[in-house]
Amino acid sequence: MSDAFSKAGASRAGAAPEPARVVASQVDIVPPGSRTVLDVATLLGLIGGFALIGTAMSLSGSAGSFVDIPSVLIVLGGTLAVVLICYSLQEVMQTRDVLYRTLFRVARDPRTAATWMLHLSETARAQGVLALERYLADMQREPFLHRAVQMVVDGSPAEEVDRSLRQEMAANVARQTKTASVLRKAAEIAPAMGLIGTLVGLVQMLGNLNDPTSIGPAMAIALLTTFYGAVLAYMIFAPLASKLERNLGEEQMVGQIYLLGALSIARQEHPRRLEMQVNTILPPAGRVSFFD
Repeated sequence: MSDAFSKAGASRAGAAPEPARVVASQVDIVPPGSRTVLDVATLLGLIGGFALIGTAMSLSGSAGSFVDIPSVLIVLGGTLAVVLICYSLQEVMQTRDVLYRTLFRVARDPRTAATWMLHLSETARAQGVLALERYLADMQREPFLHRAVQMVVDGSPAEEVDRSLRQEMAANVARQTKTASVLRKAAEIAPAMGLIGTLVGLVQMLGNLNDPTSIGPAMAIALLTTFYGAVLAYMIFAPLASKLERNLGEEQMVGQIYLLGALSIARQEHPRRLEMQVNTILPPAGRVSFFD
């Protein structure tokens, strides 16, 4: 990256002086999507929540008394069955992949994305748009960014770049929103399945009051299904849906930065104008100062 900046400066030697900019050593020029990170907050939340419940179970008595296979079948199986009624099998299976990417996701930092786009814009202004072709390999893990820069390098008009990228952003938002809605629906259904299990247990208990040995198992189903439904809804499904929506908001911000950068390069605008535009999107604490 430093060599690219040095060449850019050398190619402008003898030209009209331009505003000073931050040198490469002062800016963290990292290709977006170059690494995958573990979402520690999500992992700690899940582990911590279940650890606290498990500890409470152990301290209050036998933890084994909280395990009941019929209750698990009613809540888990029933929730999955009703979700499949509401959505297609493909949409439910996609949720599994998205949940994995929630824990192990590509690092997307809006500030890093803005700095990278300013670097590409400065390189294109100094060396020409075709000079960006050598950076395409660094953007393989960011398909949206790769496609945006590829269109600019191929000479696509700014209007076409704008239309194509906005359509792709809208399609991505629709997919992510659908996945979050599947989890929201599961969070609604799980407590209801717990209530159904409770009713099943009460019916079994009331139908066998003459047999004292059946009262205990029936009561276990009646109470544990409610417990399982609440845990699934409020400790797994609803929090993960919220995390997906939070990540979607961040992805939209990064995508908007990529879009602004690609359009600025396609229109051959000065990088300073791009810096002003991206800083209107970034939060005050995360704004970039690429130029002096």
